[in-house]
Amino acid sequence: MHVFRTWSEVPAALKGGVIALGNFDGLHLGHQAVIGRAVDLARTAGVAAAVMTFEPHPRMFFKPDQEPFRLSPFRMKAHVIEALGVDYLYVQSFDKEFSQRTPENFVSEILVGGLGLSHIVVGYDYVFGYQRTGNVAVLRDLAAKYGFGVTAVEKLGEGEERFSSTAIRDLLREGRPRAAARMLGRFWEIEGRVVTGDKRGRQLGFPTANLEYRDYLHPKKGVYAVRAGVDHGAGTVWRNGVANFGNRPTFDKTDVLLEAHLFDTREDLYGKHLRVALIDYIRAEEKFDGLEALKIQIAADSRKARELLTTAGFPADPAPFVSYGP
Repeated sequence: MHVFRTWSEVPAALKGGVIALGNFDGLHLGHQAVIGRAVDLARTAGVAAAVMTFEPHPRMFFKPDQEPFRLSPFRMKAHVIEALGVDYLYVQSFDKEFSQRTPENFVSEILVGGLGLSHIVVGYDYVFGYQRTGNVAVLRDLAAKYGFGVTAVEKLGEGEERFSSTAIRDLLREGRPRAAARMLGRFWEIEGRVVTGDKRGRQLGFPTANLEYRDYLHPKKGVYAVRAGVDHGAGTVWRNGVANFGNRPTFDKTDVLLEAHLFDTREDLYGKHLRVALIDYIRAEEKFDGLEALKIQIAADSRKARELLTTAGFPADPAPFVSYGP
């Protein structure tokens, strides 16, 4: 998959394709349906399938001081989009100038004039342009004027609940990773480079891989049964484990950290890229009276995590990329 940072870089051979538009934070099953429809239309027409997303997320641009809310950083978003069969990804810089484009200017200058698109696919509730004045009806009017097709994918969900990034954020904040996974089509992950910590886990007999926590959504603090994927270049090797997300109150820490203990491995993980999929919530974070009490609890948490991971059942890769289909 080719990634472009500006529409002027897109070669003529990739123009005339089908594009899916959206922020696609989390790439849940509803997002996958929109992208999947674009890929299907492109394959039928024999043209390139594309996705356009926005960096930073518009919410981060308009409200930079709000608490972290993103479900997927760009690296993970691009990985999922590629797995869905997309030929190229256009990353539109969302800055002041772009935020002031009218819906027609965005369509005429970038989508038609720059990318020469033949068809645009969006979700049923898609909005765009200055002060969100564009919607599906506006897009259809512009399509008639400029000569391209439009498909709006209907609402998708289970029962009365539609698939949405907001609903997934709420579930993760409540400590319900399995419910979130049903909307995502895969288990939600935290990823990053393993950094050097205080090495107390090694002293306790439970060495941990520590990931700095920055722009992600904060799930409920506490202990989780996890699957951890270690990047070995040629592929990702997944292992069972237990992880704590929080401030480590026993040691009077205030920063937020994810500490993952991988079962039955002695591999040196420092500096490696790690993906940690949250499978089940075990308990809330708490402060213990000394290292021995903490060690006993970690052992109990590990036993519980092993039990949950053994009996619950999931694929060898806990983060399969599942297309909901058109």
